[in-house]
Amino acid sequence: MTSPYFSHSRSIVTRSVRCTPLASLKSKATKKQRNVITTSSVEVKVEEEEASVSQPRYPLPSGNTQAIVQPKTETDLPLVSKSRRRRQLKVEYDKDEDVGLVKPEHWEPPDWRKQLGYIREMRSSRDAPVDNMGAKTCYDTEAPAHVRRFQVLVSLMLSSQTKDQVTAAAMQKLRAHGCTVENILSTDDETLGKLIYPVGFWRTKVKYLKQTSAMLQQEFGGDIPDSVEGLVRLSGVGPKMAHLAMDIAWDKVSGIAVDTHVHRIANRLGWVRKATKNPEETRKALEDWLPRELWSEINWLLVGFGQQVCLPVNPLCSMCLNQHSCPSAHRASPPKKHKAGSPRSPEPPSSAFNGKTEEEDESAVKDEKSKESLLPTPRSPTVQRRKQRSKVDH
Repeated sequence: MTSPYFSHSRSIVTRSVRCTPLASLKSKATKKQRNVITTSSVEVKVEEEEASVSQPRYPLPSGNTQAIVQPKTETDLPLVSKSRRRRQLKVEYDKDEDVGLVKPEHWEPPDWRKQLGYIREMRSSRDAPVDNMGAKTCYDTEAPAHVRRFQVLVSLMLSSQTKDQVTAAAMQKLRAHGCTVENILSTDDETLGKLIYPVGFWRTKVKYLKQTSAMLQQEFGGDIPDSVEGLVRLSGVGPKMAHLAMDIAWDKVSGIAVDTHVHRIANRLGWVRKATKNPEETRKALEDWLPRELWSEINWLLVGFGQQVCLPVNPLCSMCLNQHSCPSAHRASPPKKHKAGSPRSPEPPSSAFNGKTEEEDESAVKDEKSKESLLPTPRSPTVQRRKQRSKVDH
């Protein structure tokens, strides 16, 4: 009795033996191997994709020690990098936000408004040299606008290391000669030096005037620059002159003009957080706290105040209204030494040590004066020669 199972298997065997030569068997074997390889690779890829889907994208907590290590695939790499980028951006944003919340500390000197009010009161008469002979009064009001601006710049250049009285006299002579860019260039150095003499460093200023005039004619059409950067490029023009020129010539407030008076008074009043060494440091320190609407006024206020009351040597602290609030009051100049024997002198009179009476001292002083009168007065060699010549002639 034959089973269908055995008959089926027998038919498969007979079918395979009957229609396959040797070459066809080899080709079929290679095809089967290829099919197996491709199917295996597809299965591996499917398994890896399933593993990547099942793998958590976020790190496991620190307490979980059974972390499953899965192989990284190309599809996972961009996801990890994106998550890392999000974390970095978030941290940077938090840092910037924290820094923005911290506000810089605002500092201003104590009682500065009260001190400024007293200075305004002391300057109310406006009779200082800077009021009558400063740069605001040295230009020709009837000249064209560009000529007026040039004359303001020239007066500022001449005012360096020079008193206002000398600067005003030099500007008066220049205006009579013709204070324009064209006239300055056509005037020789010797004539120009005679016109501005005796301003400080007049020889150097003659060169600066010629160089500045040539630059203004070539680059600015005979007018002065309308910016601090352009003004500082000119020969002999510093930051103080540039800010004053912007204020007077262009009616623009670009900064505080600090000269020796403003530098000295700001340090004496304690208007700088730390003691400054030069006017440029003082300008930066004042601009940090002083309101901008006072930048134009503060220069002429302190300059006139320094010319009349807060002098460089022996300031008149007893006349100043800020003597009770100024930290440098009565300290800026050394105390005067009184003569020995005067009521304010700490030293006793010399007569107490000599044991002489006042009458004896007075008689001794008279004797010394009489002896000095008998002695011949010293004469210069020229006077002696003249007397000898007069004797020979007679």
